[in-house]
Amino acid sequence: MPLTFDELFSSPDHYLQSFEEGQAVFVPMDRAAYHRSIFLDHRISPAADQKMAVPVASLAARTPVARPLSWIFHMAHCGSTLLARALDDPAASLVLREPLSLRQTAIQRTPARLPLVLAMLGKSYRADAPTLVKANVPVNFLLPQLAAADPGARAVLLYLPLRAYLLAILRHDNHRTWLRNVTTQLAPYVGDWSALSDAERGAALWLAQVNAFTDTLAVMKNARTLDAERLFDDPVPVLKAAAEHLGVPIDGSALAAVVAGPLFSTYSKNPSVAFDNAARIARAAEVAEAIAPELDVARAWVARHAPGGAPDAALIDAALIR
Repeated sequence: MPLTFDELFSSPDHYLQSFEEGQAVFVPMDRAAYHRSIFLDHRISPAADQKMAVPVASLAARTPVARPLSWIFHMAHCGSTLLARALDDPAASLVLREPLSLRQTAIQRTPARLPLVLAMLGKSYRADAPTLVKANVPVNFLLPQLAAADPGARAVLLYLPLRAYLLAILRHDNHRTWLRNVTTQLAPYVGDWSALSDAERGAALWLAQVNAFTDTLAVMKNARTLDAERLFDDPVPVLKAAAEHLGVPIDGSALAAVVAGPLFSTYSKNPSVAFDNAARIARAAEVAEAIAPELDVARAWVARHAPGGAPDAALIDAALIR
């Protein structure tokens, strides 16, 4: 029996995975598929190997008002996957990590699709628990539209101070390639940074996202910031505060068990790789020594472009947990 539009808009089992040439591409999902899909882009692990395409125009004409969502916005490479996976209890909120349709909406600058995307993301297996969406970097530049769509949405804005951020995104060639690629994709929002060095690009991206988060705090009354170092150093109280703030129904004992389990002793993006906070600290020290001149270049770039002092002061003031 063919699916109805009502079913597409109501059941998370029908997941809008991407847009392709005027078509909305759906894949079958279930609770287990969402839980095991660390990301919902090309790395998605659907419930079955099949796809269904529906004209975007047909869906847009029938789009209902989206259910309220909770959000994790972040700067990349600052623990967002760890945070989102720690809050992903299959009996609690549905957690969507980096939905491709949302990223495409940002990269392709098609905000007219946003009501459709939000309606699809808002589907849930529990009527009493909001779906939690972990966005990615391009979505930070859609924050004005997302805030306008739901200024009361609960959100955590996850960030790192400048030095720690640079140590994360300049630590090896793969991350530097990501930095160049994403800043090139974001040129319609931020301008042409092709003449900048890696250190300057990193500084510019950090400052652009600090500014985006600062502006968001002024219009989203339920947005709070989180310095990722707090999550790494003392995860249990941070997770308890995040779950409470985001409306994710997980009790403290369950979160403590998550911290004591394999998630916090392996790499969050690849559970087959051992990694913990001690390893992160040791790695950061090695990177800091290796890129010390670039850190100076980046600090100087920020000082020139944000001469008023600490550009992330508002983020510190709006902290979820102190």
